[in-house]
Amino acid sequence: MTALDTRPAVRTSSLPASTLLALAHRGLLEAGSPEQHPTERYALAHLAALRAAAAVLACRARPAPPARRSRPTSAWVLLTQVAPELGEWAAFFAAGARKRAAAEAGLPAVTTREADDLLRDAAAFLAVVEALVPGQLLLASG
Repeated sequence: MTALDTRPAVRTSSLPASTLLALAHRGLLEAGSPEQHPTERYALAHLAALRAAAAVLACRARPAPPARRSRPTSAWVLLTQVAPELGEWAAFFAAGARKRAAAEAGLPAVTTREADDLLRDAAAFLAVVEALVPGQLLLASG
């Protein structure tokens, strides 16, 4: 059994980590646009963080075999399994998932301050992820 075989098996994106990171950056830029309403900014920032998490999953997890109808697992739960050092970030963003869903539905779920704070937090998370991912790209492709 190789080191790669010990990685947790999870359903991951079919996109490479580099693409997911680029999408996260693009999402943060869009979220930072002054034309965006706070609910849109919040949802876009949270989605950018989710894409950053997906990049870590793409690097550190091995694809799970196709399964019969199983209940989807949160990316934040999976992130904690494959990157325990990101557990606090995962808990933080998981706690905001309902608020993101409300924001995506157009409900007045967040304030301008909350959107600004999440945008900063998502940018900080993306920077942490980018520091982890380069070394993992070689592991994932090796």
